[in-house]
Amino acid sequence: MAWQGLAAEFLQVPAVTRASTAACVLTTAAVQLELLSPFQLYFNPHLVFRKFQIWRLVTNFLFFGPLGFTFFFNMLFVFRYCRMLEEGSFRGRKADFVFMFLFGGVLMTLLGLLGSLFFLGQALMAMLVYVWSRRSPRVRVNFFGLLTFQAPFLPWALMGFSLLLGNSILVDLLGIAVGHIYYFLEDVFPNQPGGKRLLLTPGFLKLLLDAPEEDPDYLPLPEEQPGPHGPPLQ
Repeated sequence: MAWQGLAAEFLQVPAVTRASTAACVLTTAAVQLELLSPFQLYFNPHLVFRKFQIWRLVTNFLFFGPLGFTFFFNMLFVFRYCRMLEEGSFRGRKADFVFMFLFGGVLMTLLGLLGSLFFLGQALMAMLVYVWSRRSPRVRVNFFGLLTFQAPFLPWALMGFSLLLGNSILVDLLGIAVGHIYYFLEDVFPNQPGGKRLLLTPGFLKLLLDAPEEDPDYLPLPEEQPGPHGPPLQ
């Protein structure tokens, strides 16, 4: 019964958050069970472009290391801030949200080549946190019950925490940089004099993901009822 309750609760999570979180958890579980090896997942330009192991362009974002504190820490933040974005500023805009992932993933991959970064899941997490924090500037965040500050400071607090854990902050800086580029192009530049929106979600994504859903409880207004010959009365 407990598992049924958890499954029902998980199905209430928005689709993009549910899919991305499940992909990360299943990838880590497969590595933990030795069904996959991290060497099959990491980003390697030679293997991608010479051996056509295209899946590495995606799998390097899905593996956060073996089960342990770092994994659960990252999963908590991926799930929380991905969901808050999808239920907040991206509500009803699933295609735009997926396009943000695609834009961030491509840019991180290109920039990651310069730093020889092999796994970019933490950078994607930092990007999600950064975009949410800039769109929620007045929200106060309680950081593990130790510090309370405004949301825009959260990405930097996470980077400092990562440094305390002995991790490289290069991945966090990459995620923050890409998050800022997205935020500037999407939220700042279009609102400046002479500015315009440059990040346009492809039409096929909108057709695929933003198709209107029929509401089973919807009852048409009298003027929307079909006339005797079929078309609605105006």
